[in-house]
Amino acid sequence: MYGLGILKGLKVVLSHFFDTYFEDLRWMLQGKKRYYTAEGIASRSSKDARGIFTIQYPEERLLSPEEFRFIPFLIYEEKEGGVKEHRCTSCGICAKVCPPQCIWIVRTSDPTTGRPVPEPAEFFIDVDVCMSCGFCAEYCPFDAIKMDHNFELATYNRKENNIFDKDKLSKSLSYYMQIRPTNYQKEETARAEAEAAKAAKKRA
Repeated sequence: MYGLGILKGLKVVLSHFFDTYFEDLRWMLQGKKRYYTAEGIASRSSKDARGIFTIQYPEERLLSPEEFRFIPFLIYEEKEGGVKEHRCTSCGICAKVCPPQCIWIVRTSDPTTGRPVPEPAEFFIDVDVCMSCGFCAEYCPFDAIKMDHNFELATYNRKENNIFDKDKLSKSLSYYMQIRPTNYQKEETARAEAEAAKAAKKRA
């Protein structure tokens, strides 16, 4: 009675042990690689995985789902002549809705008139304080701030490396298209529909 649980546990361990070699042999006979390939990682991550399913990090990395979110970044669009045009207008909504208050923005001012210019002079996020909730991206009215997939932020000096400035936060629209293709397509469709409705209203 007392040894039955141990035997059941050993049975599970041994089944995984032998299944690992059977699966390796099956993949080998099919001419596929079970380790260090995207296909192999996806197979071992699935619910139907047999044998070993451990991912050998950092040599191997789990495939991030599109909705995975970690640390916000600012989107810029590349214009003619390599000019980077940020979508951010430094409205400050992201900083207001941020629960841990880890975002702070310095607005740009016109040197002649002193009036505000819709572009941030400086933009900072303390990534050690950020809780990756995504409120900033959700509430941004200009789709200027999005959540990244990069989670490898280990460092020896948080003050120098973990307070991200505007340059460190800025990433291109093409990068956003790459990591979140479905969301990008939805946003572009909604934007096109809004523009079409606006144009129709002007004609009417």
